[in-house]
Amino acid sequence: MPQTMDHQRARARAEAKYRFFVHAVVFAAVMVLLVGINLLTSPGTLWFIWPLIGWGLALALHGARVFLLGDGNAIVDALTERELGHSGAHRHDRGV
Repeated sequence: MPQTMDHQRARARAEAKYRFFVHAVVFAAVMVLLVGINLLTSPGTLWFIWPLIGWGLALALHGARVFLLGDGNAIVDALTERELGHSGAHRHDRGV
């Protein structure tokens, strides 16, 4: 059963959101672990803040990419069209 372009796009967006949520859950779990290790081993020095800031920034950028730039991203659309043109796939879709 051939899938429509809308279906493929919707699936890609759903997969991107799913990957973001997995990233967020892993981030939270690791941060809880790091806070625990930090407080048990060296409570006077709160070093867990550094991975929290670094990875938190990466997670925020990932979220921005998924939720703010996902649909209607002109750059991604233009690059996709360019790649389709280079591969010849776009010509086959139009029956050329």
